[in-house]
Amino acid sequence: MILEVAILNVKEGLSAEFETSFKKAEGIISLMKGYVSHSLKKCVEQEDKYILLVNWETIEDHEIGFRKSDAYQEWKALLHHFYDPFPVVEHYK
Repeated sequence: MILEVAILNVKEGLSAEFETSFKKAEGIISLMKGYVSHSLKKCVEQEDKYILLVNWETIEDHEIGFRKSDAYQEWKALLHHFYDPFPVVEHYK
């Protein structure tokens, strides 16, 4: 199993809107091949900061299966405009 980790810095004041959009995006990612589970946690010390943890069966399920899918375009449209700077995504085993 592979753990995807992303620190999400949401533009100031947009956390509530981000959380609403993320609820929609959860339905997209959870249907992807190789998806196992995910967790979004809000930072205690910084108002507009989150950590996203996604478990995938393989790195290819994330990097190829998800990121090259039509569903990813919908995910991107829902979420990517909230980030500043754009998050670095890393994988752990």
